[in-house]
Amino acid sequence: MFAEFLNRLTAPAPAPLGAEDARLALAALLVRVARTDGQYDPEERRRIDRILVTRYGLTAPAAEDLRARAETLEAEAPDTVRFTRAIKDSVAYEDRAAVIEALWSVVLADGVRDDEENALLRLVASLLGISDMDSNLARQRAEAAR
Repeated sequence: MFAEFLNRLTAPAPAPLGAEDARLALAALLVRVARTDGQYDPEERRRIDRILVTRYGLTAPAAEDLRARAETLEAEAPDTVRFTRAIKDSVAYEDRAAVIEALWSVVLADGVRDDEENALLRLVASLLGISDMDSNLARQRAEAAR
């Protein structure tokens, strides 16, 4: 199921994703960031679910289902650089910009910001075309919302 999706996403000239596929790709990116520190704890999963409920207007069970599919996709997705660049090429800027704050929210969910997470967020923001300044502002908003 995900092999065809990943082939489309990482094609040399990917077509823009439909709304459902964009949700799945961005949810997988949330999962990838949550797993960066080697721990994927219940608070991070709950935070991802809340983000999906709020961002996409999903019910709690629908958000859990999307996260579960995203977990599978993330495990099969190529390296972060190719995966994120593919998202940039196929997801509208507004969606990419808004997800940075959500990514920071996931990083902050366990109350610990480690160097690996910081480095990954800097890389992801850059690959998504989001400036360091905008990413920093997104982090501040995520911290204030905690």
